[in-house]
Amino acid sequence: MNIIFPGRMTFLEGLALQESYSAEVARGGKEALILLEHAPVYTIGRTRDRSSLSGAEPYPVHETNRGGQATYHGPGQLTGYPILDLNKRGRDLHAYLRFLEGVLIEFCAGYGVTASRKEGLTGVWVGPRKIASLGVGVRKWITMHGFAINVQRGSIEPFSHITPCGISGVQITSLEDETGGEIDFSDAVCKAAACFQRELPELFVDIRPDV
Repeated sequence: MNIIFPGRMTFLEGLALQESYSAEVARGGKEALILLEHAPVYTIGRTRDRSSLSGAEPYPVHETNRGGQATYHGPGQLTGYPILDLNKRGRDLHAYLRFLEGVLIEFCAGYGVTASRKEGLTGVWVGPRKIASLGVGVRKWITMHGFAINVQRGSIEPFSHITPCGISGVQITSLEDETGGEIDFSDAVCKAAACFQRELPELFVDIRPDV
């Protein structure tokens, strides 16, 4: 698997990077995990219901081909774009989402934070507080988009201008808020990559028969 950390980039630059690796995977190339920070941006899935946006967002809004309502990406938040071939991993989006949640729960545990799923909702929570969001898209069963987890405190305030993921009254938190300390972003990238690679072989098995 290719692990890519391009640093901080705009949402459109990140989208172009995803497209490039998606095309490579579709040709039979290595799967990839892109881990990055975005310049401040709000995104929303392709939906007629845009009530999760206030209309007064301080940063640009982009519509994407993932599922879900509005969320925020920006500095201090680790965004992960796995580019995986689900043709050989069961074509099960539900299982894929649960896999991503499991990776993030393990990632939080590495910082001493007990995170969990919440029944009926997609994402990762610390008690009643949401720490990570998921939104995926597939094209010919090649995955795009993925997850975003709030690492540093500075990633929190922009959420106050939207209804995050369309959930009214939700409280957004970060790893720094939960640990009470400071977290080095480069360290978080390395730990996230390690968690992802550790979990992937156990949760997804190549089910295609040998030709």
